[in-house]
Amino acid sequence: MTTAIELAVGLETWRIHVDDAGLLPLTRQEPPQGQSRSPRELLREALEHPLELNVPLRRALTPDDRVVLVVDEQLPSLAELVTELVEHLQSAGVKPAAITVLVPPEGGRGQWLADLPDEIGDIRVETHDPEDPPRFAYLATSAAGRRVYLNRTLVDADFIIVLTGRGYDPSCGYRGAANSLFPVFSNGETRASFVGQFQARTLTRYPAMAKEAEEISWLIGMPFLIQVIEGVSDQIEEIVAGLPDCADEGIRRQDARWRATVASRAETVIAAVSGDPQRIDFAALAWAVATAARVVQPDGRIVLLTTAAPELAEGAEILRQAEDPAAAERMMRKRKPDDWPASSLWTFAAKQARLMVAAGWPDDLIEDLFATPLRHVAELQRLIDAADSLLILQDAHKLMVDLAS
Repeated sequence: MTTAIELAVGLETWRIHVDDAGLLPLTRQEPPQGQSRSPRELLREALEHPLELNVPLRRALTPDDRVVLVVDEQLPSLAELVTELVEHLQSAGVKPAAITVLVPPEGGRGQWLADLPDEIGDIRVETHDPEDPPRFAYLATSAAGRRVYLNRTLVDADFIIVLTGRGYDPSCGYRGAANSLFPVFSNGETRASFVGQFQARTLTRYPAMAKEAEEISWLIGMPFLIQVIEGVSDQIEEIVAGLPDCADEGIRRQDARWRATVASRAETVIAAVSGDPQRIDFAALAWAVATAARVVQPDGRIVLLTTAAPELAEGAEILRQAEDPAAAERMMRKRKPDDWPASSLWTFAAKQARLMVAAGWPDDLIEDLFATPLRHVAELQRLIDAADSLLILQDAHKLMVDLAS
């Protein structure tokens, strides 16, 4: 029996037909269904009833507090979320002029800033510079003996709020809580010391970076965490807010939706990436193909479907220069680029299986990334028809898939 399936690819829909006999089912606790409530409604509920705090957030603030809002610019509906949060702070008497939005070094360019209403236009936006010594302050010495220097605005704040998306990460295992602060807002030397600490094959709950990040989050004074869990495409499905201990609940809810199992390896794995292509970076695409690589048969096929064409940083450019994935890995170990984890995930997938890529990149770039260009749904259908077994990973850039034991 053949079933028609609609794949969300970027903002498009690709319709394919699949033989049910060869399709492997993906099992997870709570498949994303889409959220009927708006992002602002979800955040309002989370702020009124935060975990580990028995009162609304406003009750923990005073009108004189200097508030730093650490923002993940990759979040969907970010202007709506920031607006709702600032309005909640205003209900505690905090003036917009006393609020600083702090974004990572690569941030500060988002369209969301222009979408904020004029009424909260007095908030200050600061982009962290890891190479500007006057902008750092000494926080403490960690249990491992590291002298920790963080962004001065962050250290001097009376109250810190972290607004971040939950997800999987090759360096921290899980991203979306304490690691949104450290080492992101530390100095260049500290950030560089973590380059290369990642893993492609396994997901460990508390690798070294994650443990140290949790310690630093307590040393800085119990920041208030707002963890956004996405559903399909660019929808926000859930928001978990509260004191640092609520990170465990964020992980539990993230896993319920995005950690999955499959009974056996597939000859062909389709990794589809949906949503606004402007939100998709190379790290997201690398995670998608690496997720597929964990469950593909040796020398099988991984088919990446995206309409994004993200810019490539140094590590990805190394891939383009190398003759093969093994040579690329040797070059990256020598040069240690900032995007080494993402580039390593890509080489991991390229060594496991044959890569087929439909993306906004030109064909020659795709070929330089050890992949074969795929341009039409008809080409995809021919690959599906020829596959003995097939696994479909919708929103593969958000998934973690394991083989069932």
